[in-house]
Amino acid sequence: MSIDMLPDDVLVEIFNFYIQFYFRRHRNAWHTLVHVCWRWRSIVFASPRRLNLRLEYCGHLPMLQALDAWPILPVTLSSSFTEPFHVTLDQQRDNMVAALESEYHNRICEIYIDDITNSRWDRFAAAMQKPFPELTHLHVSIFRSVVPVLPDSFLGGSAPRLRELSLRMIPFPSIPKLLLSANGLVTLSLWDIPHSGYMSPDVMATALKAMTKLESLHLQFLSPRSRPDPASQPLPPSTRFVFPALTKLIFEGVHEYLEDLLSRINAPLLYNLRIIFFMDLDFDVPQYHWLVGHAKVFKAFDHAEVLISDNSIKLSFYPKTGVVDHHRLELQINCEELDWQLSSLAQVCSSSFPLFSTLEELELRNHKSLSTSQWKDDIENAQWLELLDPFTALKNLYLTPGAEQHVCGALKELSGERATEVLPALRNLFVDGFESVKRVQEAIRPFIAARQLSGHPVTIDHWQSVRKRKR
Repeated sequence: MSIDMLPDDVLVEIFNFYIQFYFRRHRNAWHTLVHVCWRWRSIVFASPRRLNLRLEYCGHLPMLQALDAWPILPVTLSSSFTEPFHVTLDQQRDNMVAALESEYHNRICEIYIDDITNSRWDRFAAAMQKPFPELTHLHVSIFRSVVPVLPDSFLGGSAPRLRELSLRMIPFPSIPKLLLSANGLVTLSLWDIPHSGYMSPDVMATALKAMTKLESLHLQFLSPRSRPDPASQPLPPSTRFVFPALTKLIFEGVHEYLEDLLSRINAPLLYNLRIIFFMDLDFDVPQYHWLVGHAKVFKAFDHAEVLISDNSIKLSFYPKTGVVDHHRLELQINCEELDWQLSSLAQVCSSSFPLFSTLEELELRNHKSLSTSQWKDDIENAQWLELLDPFTALKNLYLTPGAEQHVCGALKELSGERATEVLPALRNLFVDGFESVKRVQEAIRPFIAARQLSGHPVTIDHWQSVRKRKR
């Protein structure tokens, strides 16, 4: 049987598979189909909804000229800024803005514009003050500019069909008002929010209540200046609002903002939680602990990694399967001083942290950009012990060379009852290299002896040999 003998409905399903396969790389992939023969052309244009047909416009031509040869279909604006021989990048950008200003704006269903320059911002902002009735996806970013805030009339103040909204470095303090109309939103990403675009946690939480379909929320502030004022913040409600579909939450900012926001919401299906805090001297995050403790998927995590770099410290948790995939729990604190890094993480991850009672494996790593010589020798042993103290169920501890020196320096001071109080369940200490095994055995001899006498022995082994056995 040749393909010409297939009925139209079967061809439609084949076409749909083809278009979906190539869609991410080329939204106009269906153009190939309509140039094969008149029958295929008729079938494709007779099924615009089933095939989710879109006309992708990149500004290489004026919009009227680019769309004139095609039927009336929804339009995707995509700033794939390349420089063909007949048009410059500036002309492309001007054509994109002109498309927003044109009578075709009511056909635009998706907008992907990156790196809007300061000189075009006023035209862009003015063009976006009217409703876009078909708009479902909006992704816009600014190119290193300081621009005026977007007014309340952005998108005409309403976006009922919007499913994805992503703004980068764009000040839009009244965005909660727009979000109240976007109750079909699935993805909300506000990146690099400048201080001029600040919105309070209470206002944001109120707007989010309308979004029962929201699956992914990303809030990232540019600086610690975006901090809530305790005096002006209302008390959190007695009951939390449940987000039934939220699975991904990414936040970067001050811990006070996150705590206020989390006190108002609950996300029982959450399985991807990534938090980045700006440095602070006093971390108190009971709401963060509550959220982690009530997310069912995180209860299966038994492996953690502490990664120390020159400007941050990050704690990551992984499931028992060892497969990271999309199930992720990460906490990062941005700070350059190692002693502050250790102190901050110890505050956030105190003994009340929900996962520490079941966590069995921990890796302490230094980032490859941070050499062993860069690790300070003046860090007090007590700070390392404070970091390790909450890991009461830990059985296996893995140390890279940078961490080895400091952790072992702290452990060697432990003797008697204190040797079993810190990491009481520890069974194996793994270091990198056979020479390290001998060195560590000698360095922490008092600790090893005390654990042996207490009936809780600790074995020191080579990290790589263990990896080979696991394979």
